[in-house]
Amino acid sequence: MPNSVAVVTGASQGIGRSTAIRLAQDFASVVLVARNRAHLEETAAEVKAAGAEPLVIDLDLADPSAAATVVSKTLEAFGRIDALLNIAGAVPQIDVLEMTDEQWDAGMALKLHGARRLTVEAWPALMESEGSVVLMSGNSAIFPKAPYGAVGTINAAIAALAKAFSDRGITDGVQVNSVLPGPVMTGRRRSYLEHWAPLHDMTVEEATETFPKKAEITRFGRPEEIADLMAFVVSPAARWMTGSTLRMDGGEVKSV
Repeated sequence: MPNSVAVVTGASQGIGRSTAIRLAQDFASVVLVARNRAHLEETAAEVKAAGAEPLVIDLDLADPSAAATVVSKTLEAFGRIDALLNIAGAVPQIDVLEMTDEQWDAGMALKLHGARRLTVEAWPALMESEGSVVLMSGNSAIFPKAPYGAVGTINAAIAALAKAFSDRGITDGVQVNSVLPGPVMTGRRRSYLEHWAPLHDMTVEEATETFPKKAEITRFGRPEEIADLMAFVVSPAARWMTGSTLRMDGGEVKSV
């Protein structure tokens, strides 16, 4: 898409990084947003190699002023925003009875409010381009459990927020959808397995094979697979799809 611009948050690692690199095939420019400058520069090199012009913006989206900075720098550099992919935000997996107010607030500030503020701030530019927004939630929105009650609560809020934005987008000409990945083998997932495996007298390799069976899924997903889904959702081929909740999870959710 000539002159088109995608903004990707959480672009320093995991699904966000893979999505930014994948979108470089379809967009002229990709704006990379996260806290870690060094990791963002690594993503930027791959985006450039894939054929798009990168713009690195290193800041913390939990900061209420960050959204305005992202949008102003993007418009100053490229003059438009065609797609916004809200991927940033990791919520600690702590039992719902043990989460402190500070931990709840930190999770909400980045993953929920960071995405909300950035979407609101970018909305006028997205209206002008008739652009697309994706908010990344997760399967825990559907079945929150005690060990990750905060993750489920925040993901459910994001899925609901996406529905509200999509309803407004019908009038304003902005497409909005949410994506719910299942268990994906990111660096964070590997760190979790490195902790989980010895507690169950396993190697990490054994845990990697055992965990999907316990979760009743085909296997762990790959970040690149979620990135391909993200790219489809913001492509012209998916333009009539709005207000949808898209799940890619290897069969984790059993309900209809």
